[in-house]
Amino acid sequence: MMAETFAALPVFTASLALYLAWKCFNSETRKLRHIPTVGSSGIISSYFSALRFLRHGREFIHEGHTKYYGTAFKVPTMSKYLVLVSGSQMLEDIKQAKDDHLSFEDAAAETVQTDYTLGRQIRMDPYHVGIVRTPLTRNIAARFSDIKDEIVTAFSEIIPAKEDEWITLPVLPAMLKIVCRTSNRVFVGLPLCRDPDYRQLNEQFTINVVIGARIINMFPKFLRPIVGRILTRVPASIKRAVEHLRPLIEEQLVQEEKYGKNWPDKPNNLISWMLDEAKGPQRDVEDLAVRVLTINFAAIHTTTNAITNVLFNLAAYPEYVTPMREEVQAIIDAEGWSKSSMAKMHKVDSFVKETQRLGLGAVAMSRKAVKDFTFSNGITVPAGTYLGVSTYATHMDGKIYEDAHEFRGFRFAEMRDEGSEALKHQFASLNPNYLAFGAGRHACPGRSFAANEVKAMLVYILLNYDVKFPNDGPRPDDMWIQATIAPNRTAAVMFKKRKTACVA
Repeated sequence: MMAETFAALPVFTASLALYLAWKCFNSETRKLRHIPTVGSSGIISSYFSALRFLRHGREFIHEGHTKYYGTAFKVPTMSKYLVLVSGSQMLEDIKQAKDDHLSFEDAAAETVQTDYTLGRQIRMDPYHVGIVRTPLTRNIAARFSDIKDEIVTAFSEIIPAKEDEWITLPVLPAMLKIVCRTSNRVFVGLPLCRDPDYRQLNEQFTINVVIGARIINMFPKFLRPIVGRILTRVPASIKRAVEHLRPLIEEQLVQEEKYGKNWPDKPNNLISWMLDEAKGPQRDVEDLAVRVLTINFAAIHTTTNAITNVLFNLAAYPEYVTPMREEVQAIIDAEGWSKSSMAKMHKVDSFVKETQRLGLGAVAMSRKAVKDFTFSNGITVPAGTYLGVSTYATHMDGKIYEDAHEFRGFRFAEMRDEGSEALKHQFASLNPNYLAFGAGRHACPGRSFAANEVKAMLVYILLNYDVKFPNDGPRPDDMWIQATIAPNRTAAVMFKKRKTACVA
């Protein structure tokens, strides 16, 4: 084996030399030389900057945002330069750009490495996105009692706290289980949402996609097909998903064949919504299973991170607990649990939104230039350029947010009370100064579902638990890799059941 490895070294060295020579003549540095660089832009030295970007991506981008606000700058990664823009006008240019100029799908495929982590059909035929945007959002109110029921059941089983003693649990793994169950109560219903193997499949698939995409993106493009084939577990995951979902899908197909599209007792779930839309090969069980996995990935990953950060902030800033409990209890007593009652909880909404303001990665609204694109300020990016908006730096901008680096849980509730445009300060609303959900027609299609799910979980926690950090410790630091952020995976929170617990 060692002899074969040494024998292959000349080939690898020659390949690397040819690649660097090609890169020199076809260099992105030449195409993007009019855009300033944070870090080095040399053919070789840029790779050293790219290695630093792995650990210090946030600092790179914050430096560029500060120096070049309202215009563009670029940062080197292992496979490309990433162009970042800021300011309301450039953001508006991205929002208004046609897909055949700036492609969201192509950029997402690069970020998540879709062909390797999810499957090529997700990139080629993303019709499931429309299912999330419309039928799922439209049915949140109708399915809210199921969401609440699964939250109550999942929390009682996964966080079995008692009134007379504290229990300590790593937060992120516990929230991952609860989010998976709650989301799938809507997606596939009972009893499958509670099936241990089905849950483990979706939880692990989510982790595999995130880790796999990060690793693949560390390699130059010419190595990605090799790395992607080694890392991917998509075929095995699809096989397991098909085993679980085939009975549900085939039963619905049989009933539809007998009685038509609106057959008696038709389930109001994700499978039904997809079958209403799917045609021809899209109705294949395996194709549908892949899309259920993909929607699970999108729902579970972001929502788990969000509710984990919410719990960390709840333990770190206990002064917000009593005002939120009072708000929640008054509304629940008057109206019960519903989508409309969640909308009236301004303090809860603000606490979640402020958590996300500080917990968002450094880049959002990623696009790939399909053809040369010129912004309204005259800056042109050539075809093939990957670009995005410097979101974390925007959220930390003192010109936009007072005391921007501080957590102020009721920041947005106060804005709603003070201003005439109250709705734009809601968590799920789109705003050029708040980019947690992106902007424009490619904004997160499931943001309303995610917002209601996270708020309902926070409401349940407020009513039923006291929380604190072990040894009254500080809030655990977030973890940064390149431009992405994640809450600490091992940090624990202590839970105790409240004597006046209420789940009504």
